[in-house]
Amino acid sequence: VFEIEREAFISVSGDCPLHLDEIRHFLTLCPELSLGWFEEGRLVAFIIGSLWDQDRLSQAALTLHEPRGTAVHIHVLAVHRTFRQQGKGSILMWRYLQY
Repeated sequence: VFEIEREAFISVSGDCPLHLDEIRHFLTLCPELSLGWFEEGRLVAFIIGSLWDQDRLSQAALTLHEPRGTAVHIHVLAVHRTFRQQGKGSILMWRYLQY
């Protein structure tokens, strides 16, 4: 997950939305709000989200998960470079919203 995120964002913005410890944090606290796309056993795209309990996002929302929250905050959606421009990010988001 971190390798795909790092490759996807460092080349564009110079920084990752989530660092490795934050990825582990959200995958541990709220795995049901994450979704991965695998091909031949390899992760090619993913979304990591958490719940938030306010109408507006704040700086705190970047690192917190509020279990009783009513709004989903998507921290990151990333697609491995080999699988970009194939609609996988859009399909993954659509499936995430259906869930």
